[in-house]
Amino acid sequence: MKELFQHAATTHGITVRVAVNFLPEQSQPEAGKWFWVYHIRLENHSHERVQLISRHWRITDGRGMVAHVDGEGVVGEQPVLMPGQSHDYVSGCPLETQHGSMEGFYTFHAEDGSPLEVRIPFFPLAAPATAD
Repeated sequence: MKELFQHAATTHGITVRVAVNFLPEQSQPEAGKWFWVYHIRLENHSHERVQLISRHWRITDGRGMVAHVDGEGVVGEQPVLMPGQSHDYVSGCPLETQHGSMEGFYTFHAEDGSPLEVRIPFFPLAAPATAD
């Protein structure tokens, strides 16, 4: 069985795992629209409580066009993770090209309020050749 999470990065004791899948049923290649869903797991391997405050995404399409997306929390939440806890969420990304990539970082706050920048690993967005 293939590993659910294909990409991972750990920063400040917080691991970000990513699984990404192309969704043909949400895509319209003939209209220049492709759609991926990604599942993120945040794992707190540090020794303190942390809270996710914001996200920053760098989304690159197949033409090299870059979009920066910033926002509070993830899917409307700012989860608090105690040591040893994890938080999962699912979101999606539309593109006007058959391939691209995503990467970025989350800003967490440590117990003392100090910010922690936690890397989101680079992951490719690639539709199968049959999806064009």
